[in-house]
Amino acid sequence: QVQLVESGGGLVQAGGSLRLSCAASGSILIINAMGWYRQAPGKQRELVATITSRGSTNYADSVKGRFTISRDSAKNTVYLQMDSLKPEDTAVYYCNSEVYTRSGAYTSDWGQGTQVTVSS
Repeated sequence: QVQLVESGGGLVQAGGSLRLSCAASGSILIINAMGWYRQAPGKQRELVATITSRGSTNYADSVKGRFTISRDSAKNTVYLQMDSLKPEDTAVYYCNSEVYTRSGAYTSDWGQGTQVTVSS
């Protein structure tokens, strides 16, 4: 009952920047947390960054200092600002949400993924 719409992926040269957006909609009462994950070819999906309802953030060591996760609570939207991109950042990036629905259920949902390609 929760939909996540992602945007902002694309092709960028090493050292460049991209900003990903993810808007959550549906029968949402409270968003407990949102985050970004990525999956590169031949690798498992991994956590990139998360942000809780309290604003606490967590980052993978590989992106710390380069990526910034933020939110716009009024729009139920989370962002991932990616700076100093490296070829190893190339992956499909997925948005995730953990929400309490209006019926009282707790659900975890995924976006469709957006491709980020960093060329050298």
